[in-house]
This record gives sequence, structure tokens and C-alpha cells, in this order.
Amino acid sequence: MTKFFKTAAFVAAMSFAAPAVAEDILVVVHGQANDPFWSVVKNGVDAAAKDTGANVEFRSPETFDMVQMSQMIDAAVNQEPDGLVVSIPDADALGPSIERAVAAGIPVISMNSGSDVSKKLGALLHVGQDEFTAGEAAGVKLAEMGGTNAICVNQEVGNVALDLRCEGFAKGFGGTVEVLPTSNDPAEVEAKIRAALESNPDIDTVMGLGASTVGEPAVAAVEAVGRTGDVNVGTFDMSASFLQSVVDGNAAFAIDQQQFLQGYLPVVFLSLNAKYGLIPGGNVPSGPNLITADKAGQVIELSAQGIR
Repeated sequence: MTKFFKTAAFVAAMSFAAPAVAEDILVVVHGQANDPFWSVVKNGVDAAAKDTGANVEFRSPETFDMVQMSQMIDAAVNQEPDGLVVSIPDADALGPSIERAVAAGIPVISMNSGSDVSKKLGALLHVGQDEFTAGEAAGVKLAEMGGTNAICVNQEVGNVALDLRCEGFAKGFGGTVEVLPTSNDPAEVEAKIRAALESNPDIDTVMGLGASTVGEPAVAAVEAVGRTGDVNVGTFDMSASFLQSVVDGNAAFAIDQQQFLQGYLPVVFLSLNAKYGLIPGGNVPSGPNLITADKAGQVIELSAQGIR
């Protein structure tokens, strides 16, 4: 064997034997640690990290704090990762930081909230659902069930995604809709819903924007005022307890946006992009799917496992 071929063979062998350098991907979202919805998102992120071998960090502020979240994004940019995943509940507050990441050459994918501004800010794509359309579908369904007077319970007023849900719901519902602002404390949510039902007996529909934070307390509030069966309760997202209420006939439906995918897919896409330059050509809709009584029993176990 000539010296050239010996050298080439040695280089090839060394290249094959050298361990691949894992991609560094940072995930910065607005979801709070006490919200079970976001624990499912993180489960998706963790699964993607395991499947791709990427180094992935999941970060979020302690409260719904856009100043702190923008600082987290800025800190992520300074680390020069191979990819950045962000949620965008407030484009005005977070836009400059996201644009800074894009200007630095960091591939960005948005997830969960921000489908309406993602492309404008320079993100490669968005993984999530169209919130207005999902809210509209929920409104149509609850109107078909006989609803005429509703409250839309919003635990994060100012979060554009949640505001759009209520706006879409109002359009689809067609009747009277009042937005009831709350915190994400289930005890406070239950108390406020109960007070609304007691002060206005014409309310026949409650639309929640989160299963654990609003849906479950709404079911409890309706039961507390003795109106189970008279007031229809629907919610965005899922929990095992709320799904059981759907099965039992104490709630109408849950809207599944498959948040596990919202955590999983952006990490996989950014890993593939870093390795091979591969990326989907457009947004990926993860929902909405209405989970009614005929479907709820099938997903209760997966919800309890933190997947659905």
C-alpha cells in the first residue's frame, strides 16, 4: 500500500472513531414550574434530548415575567448554542431578544405561543396550534351544546396566545362572553368561578384555558353551586382528572394541543439542522384536537404519565 493510501486510511479510521460532538440546544419558555402543562412540555424536551444525544437545557421564569424571560433569551444567545427554542407569549417584550439571536446566526424555532409573529421575528418555523382557530372551534362546539352565556377564564391575561383563545371562543360561541381574569392558583380560580356563577345564574358555559389550573377548579366550582349538568365546562389542554370528568359527564371536552410534541419536535428539528442542514419547510400544527367522552378514556393513562 502506498504512503498516500496508508495516510488516507488512517485519517478515515480516525474520523470514524472520533466521537461526534453533541449539539447544544437551549429551550426558553414562559411556562411556570407549578403548571402541569409545562411539565409535559419538558418531558418532550427531555425525550428529544435522549433520542438525539443533544445537550439540552430547559429554562423558564419563576412567574409570568417577560422581563426575566427576555433576559434568559439574551443569556442563551451569549452561550452561542446550535439552536434555540422559544415560546412567544408577548412579541413586543421578547421580540428584540429573539431578533438578536437570529442576527447572531442562531437557528430559532418557536413553540406553543407566537405562531402569528414567529416568521416575522426570524424563526425557522413554529410548532403549536393556531390559538384563535382552536378557541373558535371550542366556541362552536359549546354553542351547539346549548350554551348562550359564557365566561372565558384567563389565568395569564396579557399572554397573547391565551387572549387569542378567548377571542376565538367569543367568535365561535356567538352568545354572551365575559373574560374572567385570574392567577394560575387553582384555589383562587375556583373561588372566582364560583363567585361568578353565584352572581349570575344565567351563565351556562365555562371555557377554561388550562386543564389543571382552570378546568379542574371549574368542575369543582360548578359542583359546589349545585349546577353540575346545567353548566357545560370545556378547557384547553388535558389532565387525567379533567379527562375523568369528561368520561363521567361532568365536563364537555378538553382541547389537546399535544404539548409533548411542542417540546419534542423543535429539539429534534434543531438537532437535525445542526447535523445535516435538514429542517421542515413550514410550521407544524400540533393541534387542536377535541377530546370528548368517546375519546377521553383512551388518553387518561397517557395524561397521567405526562405524555398527553
